[in-house]
Amino acid sequence: MTADPSAPWSGARTLYWFRSDLRLGDNPALAQACATSSALLPVVCHDPAQDADTRWGFVRRGPHRQRFVHDSLIDLSTQLQARGSRLLQLSGRARDVLPALARELQMDAVVTEDIAAPEEQDEVQALRAAGLKVHTRDQSGLFELADLPFAPHKVPDVFTAFRQAVEHAMVRVPRVEPVPERLPPAPPGPAHLMPPPPPPPPPPPAKDDARSSFPYARHDFSGGETAGLLHLQRYFRGPLARQYKATRNQLSGTDYSTKLSPWLACGSLSARQIHAVLLQHEDRVGASDGSRWIVFELLWREHFRLLHRRHGQALYRARGLSQLPAPAHDAVAFARWCEGQTGEPLVDAGMRELATTGYLSNRLRQVVASYLIHDLACDWRAGAAWFESTLVDFDVHSNQGNWLYIAGRGTDPRGGRRFNVQKQAQDHDADGAYRALWLT
Repeated sequence: MTADPSAPWSGARTLYWFRSDLRLGDNPALAQACATSSALLPVVCHDPAQDADTRWGFVRRGPHRQRFVHDSLIDLSTQLQARGSRLLQLSGRARDVLPALARELQMDAVVTEDIAAPEEQDEVQALRAAGLKVHTRDQSGLFELADLPFAPHKVPDVFTAFRQAVEHAMVRVPRVEPVPERLPPAPPGPAHLMPPPPPPPPPPPAKDDARSSFPYARHDFSGGETAGLLHLQRYFRGPLARQYKATRNQLSGTDYSTKLSPWLACGSLSARQIHAVLLQHEDRVGASDGSRWIVFELLWREHFRLLHRRHGQALYRARGLSQLPAPAHDAVAFARWCEGQTGEPLVDAGMRELATTGYLSNRLRQVVASYLIHDLACDWRAGAAWFESTLVDFDVHSNQGNWLYIAGRGTDPRGGRRFNVQKQAQDHDADGAYRALWLT
């Protein structure tokens, strides 16, 4: 691994702050911290704002994602213990709990993942304002920022131009970083004098529903790097990747899409790990329309991440990147949409699946988002907040980018997407099986 001049110096006492990178494998920031630190303490902060009510009247992080993240942290803690370390879980915002911890343990630096979204950037700046040395590294995307054929803040707005640029430049995907065999010891110090932090709230029970397309109550779909890596290998071992392009618009089942997004969202898997296993698959059986389309999906994810580096807070304005007026909002219609009570069968079936299981096919995410914005004339930001609350695979970059795209307030060159619900039902649920599954 190339030395990072911004990384902690040799012999540093380091806090490693896990955020959306809940893994030991392919974690360059953690690997660098391990290589340079004489003592290292992994921490995670349970921000109470994540479980507070939104302006729209519902909790920001609902039970599905709460449970999946909880299981991911159990797996992370187990893996750290196996390598001579431990995970300290703190209740509170990082800006409120990490400065006191660093002073108490006489830590030299904080190392953490760089996340381009505004709230996440603000939290790092608050730590620096409190006097901490914070070293960040962008590491959950597909490419290294320095390898791009443009400055990150000048990424092309239109996806096709972005894709063509990186393909023409033949931008390489960096190799996967191995798991550290052993981590530096926890720092000695007067930590026993600190009052124990209040424990994080207990997780909601995992809900087992036989209809779920992502049954996270099952051990093979549970949160954590261990389950994620097993699923990744399983998916590319058989014929599913070759079939992906043909099956990706199906609405129900565990095999029609990769189902990697929940592990990607909380960082138990990295995009580079997925890409590496995909290339191994293609080495064995050859490239296919399906495997190449999965790369296409990874590029979409990358584009949404880079758009945050170009536009930042502007992506969170009511008008987004457009000059459109602030959107109207019908609170009654929005509530019916959330509850799956709009009277439009395909939309209602999708919204009930989402609320019940925390998952929804990509096709239906587009359909229900379009219906909320263009048919019910509701504020796209309310829909984005509902997805944040309910989706087990919520990702801040992709969620914001996709909602703006559908609303015509992002980077869609066609000025937004409006789906004909009846045509979508005929094309993707002609026999009514999906609607019957969720409406009866």
